[in-house]
Amino acid sequence: MTGKRPTVADIRALRGVRQLTMLYVETAEEAAAAAAAGIDMLSIIAPVWTPEMRAAAGSCFVQVGLLYGELVTAEDYLRAAHAALRIGGDAVYCAASLNTVRALADDGIPVVGHVGLIPSKATWTGGFRAVGKTADQALAVFAQVRALEDAGAFGAEIEVVPDRVAAEIAKRTSLVLLGMGAGPHADAQYLFAEDVLGCTRGHRPRHAKVYADFAAEYARLQTLRERAFEAFKRDVDDGTYPAPQHIVPIEDAEFDAFLTALP
Repeated sequence: MTGKRPTVADIRALRGVRQLTMLYVETAEEAAAAAAAGIDMLSIIAPVWTPEMRAAAGSCFVQVGLLYGELVTAEDYLRAAHAALRIGGDAVYCAASLNTVRALADDGIPVVGHVGLIPSKATWTGGFRAVGKTADQALAVFAQVRALEDAGAFGAEIEVVPDRVAAEIAKRTSLVLLGMGAGPHADAQYLFAEDVLGCTRGHRPRHAKVYADFAAEYARLQTLRERAFEAFKRDVDDGTYPAPQHIVPIEDAEFDAFLTALP
């Protein structure tokens, strides 16, 4: 896959060969950095998915997130999915009903579902906590995977599920499992760029690993902003800005002619 963008077939072919890397990114700078670093897959939500983001993402496989709640009907999702693919998306993420997943798959759109902790539906599993820590819950996660398979999905995000449960499910499914807090046996390891970069404020999930301290750097830059703005205000207040070098000159003769012509 070196030098070219992977296809769904390429992603599937890597199951059991090596683990993929996946990041959720929100800016062109993050997408470009991920591409330069050799990240395999990106998740980018539809509102920020643009031709500029496609260009920044380079050879990364991009899953475009279709927003649950803003889209409602299967037709809404189909229109949004086709729009995402026209820009250059490689697959779409859909947290809607199995009927909607099926409609997308029937139309030939590569679609990724979601099992385990599904943030938009977390009320059904007790909030933002691990799912699958009992036999019944684990079987329910497996049933979700099977249902997505039957609906025609090619992959599923599997979020905050015990690693041993994820491992057994991975043995029994054809779906590409994109693991977020699901241990080392999923097909991809998926993190949010803001967690990786140390930008997260407030709660950070257990599975997140921080590789940089952008929060401290942003705080340093914010201090620099404040100091620069304070200095600008002082200059205006004491009359040192604007200085002669900041002013557009005019020849005396031209200015005199201007004054003469004024009413």
